[in-house]
Amino acid sequence: MQIRFFVLLMMVSFVSVAQDSSFNKSDLNSVAKVFDLTFSQKEIDTLYSDVKDNLYNYQSMHKLTLNNATPLSMWQSPVVPGMRFNMVQQPVKWGVAVTATIPTNKNELAFYSIEQLAYLIKNKKITSQELTRFFIDRIKKYGDTLQCLISLTEDLALEQAKKADAEIAAGKYKGLLHGIPYGLKDLFAVKGTKTTWGAEPYKNQIIDEDAYVYSKLKEAGAVLVAKFTLGALAMGDYWYGGRTKNPWNVKYGSSGSSAGSTSATVAGLVPFAIGTETWGSIVSPSTTCGATGLRPTFGSISRSGGMALSYSLDKVGPICRSAADAAVVFYYLHGTDGKDLCAVNMPFNYDAVKPIKSYRIAYAKNYFDKIKDTTRPEWLALKAFEKMGATLIPVNFPDSGVYKFNIMDVVIGAECAAQFDDLTRSNQDDILTRQTKNDWPNQFRTARFVPAVEYINAQRHRFLLMKDVNEAIAPYDAIICPSRGDGNQSAITNLTGNPVVCVPVGFDKRNNLPVGISFVGKLYDEASILRIAKAYQDATGWDEMHPALFK
Repeated sequence: MQIRFFVLLMMVSFVSVAQDSSFNKSDLNSVAKVFDLTFSQKEIDTLYSDVKDNLYNYQSMHKLTLNNATPLSMWQSPVVPGMRFNMVQQPVKWGVAVTATIPTNKNELAFYSIEQLAYLIKNKKITSQELTRFFIDRIKKYGDTLQCLISLTEDLALEQAKKADAEIAAGKYKGLLHGIPYGLKDLFAVKGTKTTWGAEPYKNQIIDEDAYVYSKLKEAGAVLVAKFTLGALAMGDYWYGGRTKNPWNVKYGSSGSSAGSTSATVAGLVPFAIGTETWGSIVSPSTTCGATGLRPTFGSISRSGGMALSYSLDKVGPICRSAADAAVVFYYLHGTDGKDLCAVNMPFNYDAVKPIKSYRIAYAKNYFDKIKDTTRPEWLALKAFEKMGATLIPVNFPDSGVYKFNIMDVVIGAECAAQFDDLTRSNQDDILTRQTKNDWPNQFRTARFVPAVEYINAQRHRFLLMKDVNEAIAPYDAIICPSRGDGNQSAITNLTGNPVVCVPVGFDKRNNLPVGISFVGKLYDEASILRIAKAYQDATGWDEMHPALFK
């Protein structure tokens, strides 16, 4: 039983032991109530000395330093026993070759697809340097309006663009990302740049490392033009310099935490950007701003060189303007460098021309039924699939039956607080920009009252959740859910690690901001949900709507 107390005794303010190692036996029963426990006086007498010994041990541990990049010795996998996967990489089928011309109004280049820009570069209609300067100029023009920029990597970008042009001129074309500008969420390390994590205590931080995603994109010939904002320590859209704006209406925030990556992509400041998600940080801003966001299967992309928030939940994914673009970026990113032991190498067998009728597509009836107005864009999106010839199967997305208590709060709270233990213990959390009940400083403190036993048991319940959800998804290539008002889907699929791609489907009549749907897929089957999302976008064109202020 005494093990239950190790977390509570680390919480300095509760038992006042940091300055004075003595505490009373009565303190133990008081704190036990917080953990839904009671002990007899005999039990308290027996465990008291052991708890004091444990406290001494914790204080010894607190004298040691743990870098944010230091991982756990326990590795999360979304795979449950009995699962089998196709391990053979087939040739990717990108579909009909895309062509493009330089537009009369050059500003239209801002919203060209990756394949269109790649055609122009490959066929020497434009140089990477010209395209890079074009996007840098847009960032300089609109970055302040959107409050989306942390670092403009202009010198590095022009150097990489020059190299790309030389390689292409020499006949060494690397593929669809060669010479294409892009941006990174500023929690990825790049040598020679600041990596601020969007938070005041780290705003001058320089990490002498290149993140996996940066290295892979550099290898593909892509050009880093900017590092974009994120909500402080990957929460929300408030960072130390302000609040990142929604391109459709700058009176609103862009949501978070991949706030700047999403805002900049939708406004045409970059063709694409890289984000991360622990719980909603790709899907939420993508839905709010009208981007196409891919949150891949947990472990599909190595996280090395990125800020760790929650080792069993953090994921990396592309934020784009279309599913076709997201497929291109994911193709070049998926896999591992061996530094993130949760990451794996799995095939990506994307087929852009596979008939939509060949997919088994379900929709979450229990979530859609909550949207009473059937003229809402979410319902119209389902009708669009029917017009495309798809048969949609109504299912109840596994929710209350398998998510019997709030597993996410226990897991994410304990893991995130552990990653920023020093910030809380040193009171540096006091200088974070946001200090409300729902912001990290308070959340980190609250998590100190999560006992180790409860965290471990929550993870055991999580395993049962993974089994139940994967069993429910197994018959389908995708389950369509509303991206808002989707019950527990976001928490559940982040816990299980299933991939999700969200796309815009119209606008909310109440505020004229984008509305979206999400396609939930089977583990490591990003190819199917991206193909289904592409088919929807080819049939409807919502992905081609762009905010007027930035055209």
